[in-house]
Amino acid sequence: MRSARPFVLVILAGLGAEPASAESCPGVFAGGLAPVVVNPKIAAQTRALCFEAFAVLDSGVTRTPLYSAEHLTRDSIAAARTVARDDSFHEEARLPADSRARLEDYVRSGFDRGHLSPAGDMPTESAQAQSFSLANIVPQDRTMNRGIWGDIEEGVRRFATRRGSVYVVTGVIFAGDSLRQIGAGVLVPTQLYKAIYDPSTGQAGAYLVTNAPGRDWKSISVDALRDAAGIDVFPGLPPAAKATAMTLPDPHASSRGDAPRHEQTWRDWLGREAMRLLRRTVRDVLRSIF
Repeated sequence: MRSARPFVLVILAGLGAEPASAESCPGVFAGGLAPVVVNPKIAAQTRALCFEAFAVLDSGVTRTPLYSAEHLTRDSIAAARTVARDDSFHEEARLPADSRARLEDYVRSGFDRGHLSPAGDMPTESAQAQSFSLANIVPQDRTMNRGIWGDIEEGVRRFATRRGSVYVVTGVIFAGDSLRQIGAGVLVPTQLYKAIYDPSTGQAGAYLVTNAPGRDWKSISVDALRDAAGIDVFPGLPPAAKATAMTLPDPHASSRGDAPRHEQTWRDWLGREAMRLLRRTVRDVLRSIF
């Protein structure tokens, strides 16, 4: 990993920005309206990409996505739980070679290749394969990615299952004048967020997590997220919905064992098998000694 270096986004604001309109991505945006970049400092060299089950806005400056967008439904989550995970990270061929992330950027970087739209949300094998595009990946702290962030992702899936349909925008924040980078210029986000809009209630809110070890998170409104991230994630919402953060599912619930019944059954089986193997190993060791 390269050491921190001064990086001021305002310097790059004058670079030519490719118009990014993702309205052609069917069904993934609340009200059919893509998130709007309201901070010109992060608008440079952005490109919108559609995938089977999500859409992203990629930045040639940060060499990461700025956000991903999904429409999660009860049926799509049920389908996703039947798709076996098959990690196959790959570079995004639709992006210019000189401004996209490369696989070698993450090698020995100390960071996970963290999904914005999770592989666990993908309802088909082809959609899951697309989720491993580096256009959907950012450098994430390993502890955070495998801890609180994974719990948030699972909590949102359960929420979508209960509500039937939710819209999700997941993105990154680069705060401060000095940012870390890995590889040939992939910037490391200082924070990540996951915003949810529940069309059945008209409410919205966002999880905000620091890209560092720990399990702390906070809930913020869409307005507060716009101020922090420079992106209006749900531009079609009325002002009242943007101003107030909805009550979000507690991401710590999964770590307390509040899992769906089929997950509890699977975990119980794994626990029994582990104990059976441990007892067998101890018995064999004792027999060899005595």
